[in-house]
Amino acid sequence: MQGNDVRERFLKFFEQRGHKILPSSSLIPHNDPSILWTAAGMVPFKPYFTGEAKPEVLRVATCQKCLRTPDIDSVGRTARHHTFFEMLGNFSFGDYFKKEAIPWAWEFVTRELGFAAEKLWISIYLDDDEAYEIWHNDVGIPGERIVRMDKDTNFWEIGVGPCGPCSEIYYDLGADRGCDLPDCAVGCECDRYLEIWNLVFIQFFRDEEGNYTPLKNKGIDTGMGLERVASVLQNARTNFDTDLLRDIMDFTGNLTGKAYGSGGEVDLALKVIADHVRALTFAIGDGALPSNEGRGYVLRRLLRRAVRFGRVLGAEEPFLHRVAGAVIDKMGGAYPELLENTGMISRVIKTEEERFGETLAQGSELMNRLVEDAKRVGKGFIDGDKAFRLYDTYGFPLELTVEIAGESGLSVDEAGFDEAMEEQRERARSARQETKYLSEKSALLKNILEQTGETVFTGYENLSCGARIKAIFDGNEQVDTAAEGREVEIVLDVTPCYAEAGGQLSDRAVITGQGTEIVVEEVTRPIEGLCLHRGRVSGGTVSVNDEVAVQVDMRRRMNIARNHSATHLLHKCLRQVLGEHVHQAGSMVAPERLRFDFTHYTSISQDEIEQLEQKVNEAILHNLPVETMLTTLDEARDMGAAALFDEKYGDRVRLVKMGDLSLELCGGTHVNSTAEVGICKLVSESSIGSGLRRIEAVTGAGAMDYFRAREEQLGMIARAVKAPPHEVVQRVEIMARDFREAEREAETLRARLARYEVRSMLDNTREVNGVRVLSARADAGDMDSLRAMVDLLRDKMGSGVIVLASAAGGKVNLVAGVSKDMVSRGLHAGKLLKEIAPLVGGGGGGRPDMAQAGGKDPAGLDQALEKVCSVVQTQTGN
Repeated sequence: MQGNDVRERFLKFFEQRGHKILPSSSLIPHNDPSILWTAAGMVPFKPYFTGEAKPEVLRVATCQKCLRTPDIDSVGRTARHHTFFEMLGNFSFGDYFKKEAIPWAWEFVTRELGFAAEKLWISIYLDDDEAYEIWHNDVGIPGERIVRMDKDTNFWEIGVGPCGPCSEIYYDLGADRGCDLPDCAVGCECDRYLEIWNLVFIQFFRDEEGNYTPLKNKGIDTGMGLERVASVLQNARTNFDTDLLRDIMDFTGNLTGKAYGSGGEVDLALKVIADHVRALTFAIGDGALPSNEGRGYVLRRLLRRAVRFGRVLGAEEPFLHRVAGAVIDKMGGAYPELLENTGMISRVIKTEEERFGETLAQGSELMNRLVEDAKRVGKGFIDGDKAFRLYDTYGFPLELTVEIAGESGLSVDEAGFDEAMEEQRERARSARQETKYLSEKSALLKNILEQTGETVFTGYENLSCGARIKAIFDGNEQVDTAAEGREVEIVLDVTPCYAEAGGQLSDRAVITGQGTEIVVEEVTRPIEGLCLHRGRVSGGTVSVNDEVAVQVDMRRRMNIARNHSATHLLHKCLRQVLGEHVHQAGSMVAPERLRFDFTHYTSISQDEIEQLEQKVNEAILHNLPVETMLTTLDEARDMGAAALFDEKYGDRVRLVKMGDLSLELCGGTHVNSTAEVGICKLVSESSIGSGLRRIEAVTGAGAMDYFRAREEQLGMIARAVKAPPHEVVQRVEIMARDFREAEREAETLRARLARYEVRSMLDNTREVNGVRVLSARADAGDMDSLRAMVDLLRDKMGSGVIVLASAAGGKVNLVAGVSKDMVSRGLHAGKLLKEIAPLVGGGGGGRPDMAQAGGKDPAGLDQALEKVCSVVQTQTGN
């Protein structure tokens, strides 16, 4: 049975049992900063299990793409480790529980997949007698094949929040796959007993004191690794031998001329490349891009690791983008977003691979210097921390460092390398924070929601309303009253205030009551259904159940609406000007400006910026009607609405339509027609990462402020150059021309003075072992001028050694030059400067014939220049 067949059978099986089949969520978790990647099937449903959001349906099944990297170094070396994998799962949000989940799991693996019952083992949590009874009495599993295991393996929890026991289904691959130890059994670390399905029974809530309280609405969260199941069905010894990965490895083998099955490093390289390129393809397709931090760093590391293994196969030119094409061919049917983003994925991977080629070249230069330094001081090895720097900064594999060092008769301190690697891992572990599903305050908010219902938002239609105070928070403490001067957070039953979401900043407002006033500075939605209004009690005392009036700051709301509507126009026009590959990568909508991040792989020309600005303002002037509507997610897709569809699993979505130009899913506030935006001025465009760019713009009053400031600047420049504003450009051009002419005259005079100085210097040369040596201070403003003087002196001297120095502003510049005949005698300008530069608190080096150095201690300059003769004497062998 092929991998695609398993995926389809699983989803169909649970669809027949009342589950809604949902597409995989993005690998980039939505609105969850606690994790970099979607690493399990339940991640998109986390808010449903915590109660922070209400599911549209109570039964769901998915095949979720997942990415994990903690065991990246094990990929290809073991049968089961991957960075990218697919997780099949069925979920219940307060609907069915163990009585249904366990028999369904057994039915699927035995009837649908055809696994022999005698090959299957079951594990349960130590005291989960309920699960035991169902497995034993209802399903009919013999008691001896049900293994009770402890909390480390069979109880699922992550900090505060919902948790519960697990039950796992294992497949016995046979004694020949085991470790031959007498106590080998379910749970052994060997390959014999393969865990294929984990059923998590979410039935408790763990509080911050570690107490477990039974949940009223229990849940089911299951996860079955597609690659593992396929390996059993296809009698494959490893996941890599299944069709899910083998086809990709065979493509890479054909590409490089190295066949899978050759063994050793070739097989390892093919496995790593197949795994890593799958991860890269899916992550980039979901909008992640290589960079030096966060998830971007993970992608960069995966790509560089794949490139290095490509070198093992003899691939010297970029090839991973072609392997990505094989991944898309293999998996595009199940994941159509790959087909939609094929061009972008290929371009990003190829560009990054080309850049890494340049980085490897830099690493090679550093490696050569390390070898040279070790030899110079008589050390027989490369320090481990330096080898690790090559690995961490330049992606230089330890194996390559060992190989190059060996060619020069050196070894590498691998223990020191391992120590530096472990230190970095420890720093990473220390930086990680425990993920908490539900803080104590969130638990209080959830309780308020359950007892009093949702906060009703009326802000699309109204900017003011009457409301009742449902709860008050002073810090993390829930209180009944708050006096004047206190910073509070208020929960209302009704609000016209927009809570910050989707990049749009929140409204500000004033809440008034009987002698009470609260100035609201921020509105948030910590859990779905409740809004918190944060502000200061500026008058009177506020109490729970007070009847109040809420008034939104209308000017701020309108300015935000202008900017938000402009982002929709900007998005559409970017795709018209730059191409359909442009996708939104983030935004910020504030009252005074907007910021829009998007995918694009080259800088944007001035002509393109002007086209973009023109198109946006034409759309504004056309006075397009701005309409909103509620529809289903499927209908929105069919209509071609632009959105990140994985942001939320919900049947009802809000569409914002601007004439026939723009159609986007959006919950934000907007103008009634594009003409209300007024004008849009693009104020900056820049790169914010590989393949990622940012535009900032202003509209309406913000644009007027921008033009006014520019007009004031133009007036100041006009006064400074003594010309009317309309003649400023011409006047500045004349001044720039005059300045360039003056600079050329000054350079001519400086060169003439340098020649006079050179003649004077040549009178002060000394002879050391038959070598003419000149070491002196020079009146040179920068390193370039100093090098020019050395070249001039070397031409005049003909044969010899020259070291010139200059000092200014607490900094020292040194330049050394050696004539060709003296280089053949063993003199080396770079090594000479390495000897004297420490005397001025610096360092440097270079070629045998020319080198430069810098320093920070001018006080040692005379001593450094005096040492030149002794260094020349040493280099000439006396």
